[in-house]
Amino acid sequence: MMQAESARPRPTLAAHLQIARFDHWVKNVFVLPGVVVALGLDPRPVGGPLLARLALGLLATGFVASSNYVLNELLDGRFDALHPTKRDRPVPSGRVSIPLAYAQWLLMMVIGLALASRIGLSFTLTMAWLWVMGCIYNIPPVRSKDLPYVDVLSEAINNPIRMLAGWFIVAPNAVAPASLLLSYWMVGCYFMAIKRFSEYRMIGSAERASSYRKSFAYYDERKLLVSITFYASAAMLFLGAFIMRYRLELIFSFPFVALVMAVYLSVSFKPDSAAQAPEKLYREPNLMASVVVCAVVMTVLCFVSIPSLPRIFAPTAPTKDETKSVEAHVAPRG
Repeated sequence: MMQAESARPRPTLAAHLQIARFDHWVKNVFVLPGVVVALGLDPRPVGGPLLARLALGLLATGFVASSNYVLNELLDGRFDALHPTKRDRPVPSGRVSIPLAYAQWLLMMVIGLALASRIGLSFTLTMAWLWVMGCIYNIPPVRSKDLPYVDVLSEAINNPIRMLAGWFIVAPNAVAPASLLLSYWMVGCYFMAIKRFSEYRMIGSAERASSYRKSFAYYDERKLLVSITFYASAAMLFLGAFIMRYRLELIFSFPFVALVMAVYLSVSFKPDSAAQAPEKLYREPNLMASVVVCAVVMTVLCFVSIPSLPRIFAPTAPTKDETKSVEAHVAPRG
């Protein structure tokens, strides 16, 4: 009996650090497009103060995100125990003190919001929103991650929240374009639905899949692929709306964006796909190359003006406003 006691896993500092998922801080790269777009639409000097705000903002975002990851690990422990690979995570394997982990969850949130307050109110409220979404996603009775389609929508909304954080680092008193935020949300949904699709394929059994993730009781490969197509279409539609309204030069980035989305989808069909763990996507050279090229092209186009573009894309058919103007001139006068 004493031998069994000694063999039981004990909580460790390494395990508590692991559930904070510091390796997932790479996802904070989604803050940077908000910075780039804000600078592209309203250019300003990029000097020490702005770089300091950016560094502080990324650190705050990281702590708030880690708070959400800790909560996710805690509340998913019993489900992860049913997953072929996630059962070895710290919580289901018994290497985490549950009371200490809940304290860790709250402490990381407090640190994140305290850092955010150094940047400004808009940024702090954005970080609070990011944390609240983590609670909605994980905590019963809402626990949106158990609801089909809502699970993808509620997790992917972290993308536009991160973009908004980047925007407020640069322009704390300006309003970010809704079309851009919606496009970023739908892109996040696209990536998240692909992650679900890859997970479902790897598990291989509908019964086992639903025991691990409740939303899988509704999903199947066909439904997930249909939803992926919807999210991709919506993302490009809203991106087009943003481009036509704010930055026409970005129209040249469309092929590169489409290439990234196509390569990402192809990755999901691989056995034990990296799409299930986005922090491991660096192992996909084709994807990384397409992402880097797309990011460079979009960044350049945010700052380079092509004066002839408005003329090329000027309406060639009567617009609604022009039609109304003509009708007003020919209307009979009483």
